[in-house]
This record gives sequence, C-alpha cells and structure tokens, in this order.
Amino acid sequence: MLSFYSHGKLLITSEYLVLDGAVSLAVPTKLGQSLTVTENNTQKLIWKSVLHDNTPWFETEINIPLPSTTTSDNPIIQKLYEILKAAKVLNPTFLEGDKGYEVVSTLEFPRDWGLGSSSTLIANIALWATINPYELLKMTFGGSGYDIACASSNTPITYTNKETTPEVNSVVFDPVFKEKIFFIHLNKKQNSRDSISHYKNLDTTERDYHIKEFTALTKEILASQDSLSRFEDLLLKHESKLSEILQTPTIKEQLFSDYPNAIKSLGGWGGDFILAIGAIEDMEYFKEKGYYKIIPYSEMLLH
Repeated sequence: MLSFYSHGKLLITSEYLVLDGAVSLAVPTKLGQSLTVTENNTQKLIWKSVLHDNTPWFETEINIPLPSTTTSDNPIIQKLYEILKAAKVLNPTFLEGDKGYEVVSTLEFPRDWGLGSSSTLIANIALWATINPYELLKMTFGGSGYDIACASSNTPITYTNKETTPEVNSVVFDPVFKEKIFFIHLNKKQNSRDSISHYKNLDTTERDYHIKEFTALTKEILASQDSLSRFEDLLLKHESKLSEILQTPTIKEQLFSDYPNAIKSLGGWGGDFILAIGAIEDMEYFKEKGYYKIIPYSEMLLH
C-alpha cells in the first residue's frame, strides 16, 4: 500500500495580489488530507472519498486504462477524471497496464472549512503520479499555487508566484502573543467574484504599485511578532488597503464593527475563516453572534 499526505493551508497576507507575484505569508494547518493506494487486479480505479468523521461522501469506479472521454453528468466524477487525465499527460506511465487500484482519500477537516480540500487532493495525486504539483494545478483548478506549497511544507512560508518556478521560503511565524490569535469560521462559502473583478480591472501600473506595497506589508507583519499592538496595526492597515482596492467593506465593517480588536479576512474575502485578536473571554462576542467554530492558533497552525 502506498500512502501520501498533504497539509491544509491558510493565507495570512497578500490575498488576491499573491496571484500576480506579491510576497505572501502562508501557513500550513495541522489538519490535511491523506491518500492511500492499494494495488489489485481489477483493471479499475475504485475511488472512495471520506470525510473527517469517517463518513464516505463520494465513490466511483473508473476503467484502466483511462477512457478517452467520460460522459458522467456528476461534476465530481468529471473533475476527478480531469485531474487523472492531466496527471497522465504529465506522466504517460501513470495508470498504465493491467493493474487496478483501490484509492481512499480522507479529509481531516470539514469540506466547507476552506482549508484546501482541492489543493491537498492535487498535491497527493501529484505525489502518487510523481509529477510537478504546480503543473497539475495549472491544468485543473488554477490559482497562485500557495496552497500547493503549504501542502508539502512543515513550517510557515513566504510564497512568491512566478512565471516558471514559484519562490517558497521557510519562515518563522510564532508570535509571542499567539495565545491571543484565534481563527473563526464564518460558516459560509466565499463568493469573491465582485472583489476579483475589481482587482482584475486595476491597470498594470497601479497593480505593480500594490504588489510592492503588500510585499512590504508581509515583511513588516513577519517582523512584528514581538509586539501585539504593532501586529494589530499592520493587520488593520492590510485590511484597509485591500478594502480600497477591492471596493469592498472589510469583514469587520460588515459584521463585527463593535469588536474592539483587530479582525482580518483570510484568503478570498467573504467567507471561510477570519483571524481575530483577543483573549479567550473575548471570543464570547463571536459566540453571541452565532459563530461557534473558534480555533486557537496553537490548534490550527503548524509552526
């Protein structure tokens, strides 16, 4: 049996601008996704996807060799087929011959958490197929690739998207005030089409300016790990500047305007997790508003 594992991810800085080369701070999560592959003689790929509570949520069988097309009207089967076909383009010997495989993909976090159910799958299939995960990502889901970098990292990273090979550097992100950092799930999937549209409409000169601006902010945030007040000021500055670019109110303005401390969106604006600064008793504020999934820094992030 072969076994592969990839970490989930959270993007702390440079959301949106990471697509175009701004340096971002990203952190792998303690929870991720595993993939086990057991060879058999069925000449079929027998696939099972399992949730964090061991409940199967998706199962299918695909013939080997892979058929040239698939006619399924199930979008999950279609996407899996697309990923496997792309992997075979990158490595023609993948899924060749008269073997069969039983594959189990197991998530360690709920699918709606936005921690990277797709990126961890791509990373694991790339490991199995011995191919470049960034190439597989480009051919399937697209995106900046920071989530792929987190999948194989055991430390926080700075990530710079580049034309050829992305630049990934291991960094220390372990603030002295980490017991005052919490991640709160907003319990809704993000729909950031309007925000992305505003960002995409920036002219090249303006975008280049903002890339430099947010690269500098990432570096300042990394340098502020010994000062909570400085860290909070920089988070608020990051939110404010991105709010102007996206022409979208910050999540604090939208939902938590009377909260006394800093709040920051993570990844695409409008859903999934936010970062909130405060003491454990301050988290009652969010519970009173109906947000009960509150995870301390030490439980969420690898560091």
